Amino acid sequence: MAVDFPREAQDIADELIALRRDLHRHPELGNQLPETQARVLAALENLPLEVTKGQALTSVVAVLRGALPGPTVLLRGDMDGLPVSEKNDLEYASKNGRMHACGHDLHTAGLVGAAKLLSAHRDELRGNVVFMFQPGEEGPGGAQPMIDEGVLDAAGSRVDAAFAVHVMPGERGTFTCRPGAMLAGANILRVVFHGAGGHGSQPEKALDPVPPLVEFCQALQVMVTRRFSVFDPVVAAITNLSAGEAINVIPPSASMGASVRTLSAETTRGFPIYARELAESIAAGHGCTAEIEWTNVYRPTVNDAAETEYLLRTLTDVFGADRVVEADNPIMGSEDFSCVLEEVPGAFYMLQATPKGIDPETAAVNHSPLVQFDDAVLADQAASLAALAFTYQAPGR
Repeated sequence: MAVDFPREAQDIADELIALRRDLHRHPELGNQLPETQARVLAALENLPLEVTKGQALTSVVAVLRGALPGPTVLLRGDMDGLPVSEKNDLEYASKNGRMHACGHDLHTAGLVGAAKLLSAHRDELRGNVVFMFQPGEEGPGGAQPMIDEGVLDAAGSRVDAAFAVHVMPGERGTFTCRPGAMLAGANILRVVFHGAGGHGSQPEKALDPVPPLVEFCQALQVMVTRRFSVFDPVVAAITNLSAGEAINVIPPSASMGASVRTLSAETTRGFPIYARELAESIAAGHGCTAEIEWTNVYRPTVNDAAETEYLLRTLTDVFGADRVVEADNPIMGSEDFSCVLEEVPGAFYMLQATPKGIDPETAAVNHSPLVQFDDAVLADQAASLAALAFTYQAPGR
């Protein structure tokens, strides 16, 4: 690649770090991030971009039109924080009861950096780049509303490829990616068993919903191992149980809730069918009924094989083979960049960012009030995004 983006990114590293720390001090939640949006708009001023703001949410879309014809690449950075009170003793720690505990402040600053790097090479750029600054990744989900508002067609035609990077604990500066399922889909299972309440001393005169609830929770784990292939795994974590409050009262209903992670469309479709069959049969055996609710929060994030190969090759050329790893397994966390990758080919990749002095093996994980990410990775984060877009435009791609 003729352009040395890592070297050029070092020239703007200090301003990217300053932006990241400003964002870290002032995290906002959900799809309404007015202060964050204002900071992004200010950071993009004086660049040769066509900038628009979202209508239903405080998103920012910026289009850079290259001087030469070519395809269009979308680069995405999410902007929202979490309802977590930070417990780090950092000069720029958040004090407002919210926290960028998943690194979205780095994602936002890094995408600003990519915009600056690519803008400086507009005359050499073949095609267009769409910069997608997205709210609500942590919920309620900002990607689909941005798609509905036209982000994939912001340059005038459908984007040809899409890429996004996410920080995580690990050896600082290492990039990881894999073809196929990169992240799991997130789903919620809720089951309520209905019976007939009564006195604890006379269970024979009631229809106790607690035994079928307990039986179902045990059987659900067996169901996971018997209904689904070990090569297309499912993780079902029962996180909520609820029944009566009085010790001497049999309640009329009992319920459970579970977080279910899936890696394919097949398991996502199949799980609620099997869970319903299991719950209803167990309920019937106890003279009760079962009410099942299944919510698909985010679909699996599936990387396109060809675009992943391109990403791994490009990052290896730019940063060296010792810093690029093809991951063996998916990550069971979830992402709504999945919505983008269902529409266009692309890839989602990770950048490890544990600070010096912290053991990557024992470092706090994403969403922890103690997690820390080293903003020294910002220059390389921005350079990686810029390289993917710039090289994608090159002749012979």
